[in-house]
Amino acid sequence: VGADRVRRALDESARLLETITEQTLALMNSGARLDDVIHGVEFPDELMERPYLRPSYDDPRFIVRNLWRLYGGWYDGNPAHLNPAPEADLARAVHELAGGGDALTRLASQAAADGRLDLAAHFAEWAVQSEPENRAAHGARAAIYRERVKRETSLMAHGIYGAAARDSEAVSEGD
Repeated sequence: VGADRVRRALDESARLLETITEQTLALMNSGARLDDVIHGVEFPDELMERPYLRPSYDDPRFIVRNLWRLYGGWYDGNPAHLNPAPEADLARAVHELAGGGDALTRLASQAAADGRLDLAAHFAEWAVQSEPENRAAHGARAAIYRERVKRETSLMAHGIYGAAARDSEAVSEGD
């Protein structure tokens, strides 16, 4: 391929890893929680556009999570996560606050329509966890995760989102 191209690819890979590490550690040292760090680290467009640095297997945010674990351990900075309520209990409480599974399903679908698939996934998860047999909730969940599969470049995310979609498709179709 040529020594210059190899040198450039290695240099740019190292620069990307260095900026991710530096930003992660700076945010951690400022007292930020994991959630703030994951959403606060910026990935330089000029590097992310390189074909050899595009997330194809992994996602750069997964690197941020691993750096957190390496330097900060298991605690994410949110005291509610220290000894959390079971997710199903949280889902039922949100279900009640939202006005039921159909309301959560509508919120999920609206968030997806607004382009907020990340938020839509939370609403969809709460809807199906609070009403596991709700076919409409599973249908919305499947659609949201199918859309996430389309938009993701990471193989890991493809697999996880695809499995979630298939699980919900089975319920929404009555299998």
